Amino acid sequence: MRNIKLIIEYEGTAYSGFQSQNNALGIQEVIEKAIEKVTGESIKLIASGRTDKGVHALGQVVNFHTSSNIPAENFIRAINRKLPDDIKIKNSEEVDLNFHSRFSASGKRYRYIIYNSRIERPLYRNFSYHIIKKIDPNKIKKSIPYFIGTHDFNSFMGPKTKVKDTIRTIYSMELEENGDFLEIIVKGNNFLRHMIRIIVGTLIYVGIGRIKVEDIPSIIEAKDRRLAGVTAHPEGLFLEKVYYD
Repeated sequence: MRNIKLIIEYEGTAYSGFQSQNNALGIQEVIEKAIEKVTGESIKLIASGRTDKGVHALGQVVNFHTSSNIPAENFIRAINRKLPDDIKIKNSEEVDLNFHSRFSASGKRYRYIIYNSRIERPLYRNFSYHIIKKIDPNKIKKSIPYFIGTHDFNSFMGPKTKVKDTIRTIYSMELEENGDFLEIIVKGNNFLRHMIRIIVGTLIYVGIGRIKVEDIPSIIEAKDRRLAGVTAHPEGLFLEKVYYD
């Protein structure tokens, strides 16, 4: 038995999320069927984590076990031939049997793209969150340091989340400005469901004046979802990289 690690890029627009579902099409199901056509085996992907409906990935990591003798590097072309244009394998390699895409991960980096303009841009509608009201990037920059470090992020957790604890560590967070686009890059050890999208929604509220910069610490401490900002739309979120020690 061999353990194959894949790095995957996908556009999440047409799918119900990464995870396979009974009543909708997930990205996991599409990839598993493609691998089955290549290896002749029924396999189960192990992913670094789930992404929601409409969320994209530049570096999702999965692994699967196989008895196939296909050289590891050849899985890229072989699987990609069976995949649609919005899902592609970027890298494949054989790893130790103990490697687990989720439990072996030490951190993840996400990028969230906001398009801030009164003008609609059709080409960006599936890859950014369009905000018409002017955002003050300086207010966002002043708010960012409050999120960095280890905190209880209960105020930034989506509904129906089942976890043992809500303490997470954000290693770094920064804002990049590119014309009408604001890009928030977040690196952390792990994230709660919708955590990044709620943090971004809160920063948007800060940027348009609906939440004060100085209120961020109290929102974190309150552990009350009602005090944080809106859950930012999924189409602006990209899983960029998964880290392994």
